[in-house]
This record gives sequence, structure tokens and C-alpha cells, in this order.
Amino acid sequence: MAIAAKLKAYLDDEQVQYHVLAHHERFTSAEIAQALHVPGRMLAKVVVVKADDRTLMVALDANSRVDLTALGEAVGAVSVELASEDEMERQFPDCEVGAMPPFGNLYDLPVVVDTALSQDEEIVFEAGNHHEAIKLAYADFDRLVHPTVAAVGLRD
Repeated sequence: MAIAAKLKAYLDDEQVQYHVLAHHERFTSAEIAQALHVPGRMLAKVVVVKADDRTLMVALDANSRVDLTALGEAVGAVSVELASEDEMERQFPDCEVGAMPPFGNLYDLPVVVDTALSQDEEIVFEAGNHHEAIKLAYADFDRLVHPTVAAVGLRD
């Protein structure tokens, strides 16, 4: 599977400068950061959650995990839980499970970005598969996705 078709078309249509970074197949954010020789704070991992009756995409750096309580407070939800693999397969048909890019707007999902991730000039994220990533300016990501930025990450 190549870069998610929706993502490639969107970035090209918006004339965003980005770089495709190939790497050997990796499944954890720590392995991906290591394979790409980028700091974990720069690699955006995506977590899909169910917040009350809504599905949300959360992007945070590879060194963090989602603080479900803080996320619930940030989005005004009482119940927050991780989405199942089946739900992710249905929501992201052009992506391998666990390799979704943080462009929820392409999948009709709101995106929450952890404050720490929003501080870098560039971000790197999986491109819809487990062997390619994309590097682009955070400012371009912010302009295209319009995420909510909130302190929702816990550092390991």
C-alpha cells in the first residue's frame, strides 16, 4: 500500500511542500522514529478515540500517551475510550491499521493535537502505511487541519 490516496491528493492540491520518508516496516512510534532518525518529540502518532458519541483523532509525540481524562475535559466529553481496530479499519479504508495520518479532516473527524507536538517547526507522521512517513512544516499541518491544541499527552 502506498501513501494514503486522499492525503497525497490533498497535499498536492494545496501545494504543500512535503517529503516522503521511506523506512523498513515498523509498527511502534518509537521504532519509526528510530528508523527515520528523528527525535520522538517530532514524530506524530495518531490515536483514535470515542468521546461520548463522537470519534476523534488525537495526535501526540512518539514519547507520549493519551491522557484520557485530560482529553475528555478538553473536548467536553464524559466518557473517552480507545477505538477498536475494527472501527479504525472502517473509518480509514485507505490506510493500514495503526498508520493513519493525523489529517482527520479527510475522514470527517475532529483532530486534537497535544500541546507538546505543536511546538516543533516540522512534524513527521505515518503516511497511511507502515513503511512510509511524511515530513512537513507544522504551520502547514495547522493551516490545513485546524486542530484543537490541548495538553492531552502524558510523557512516558
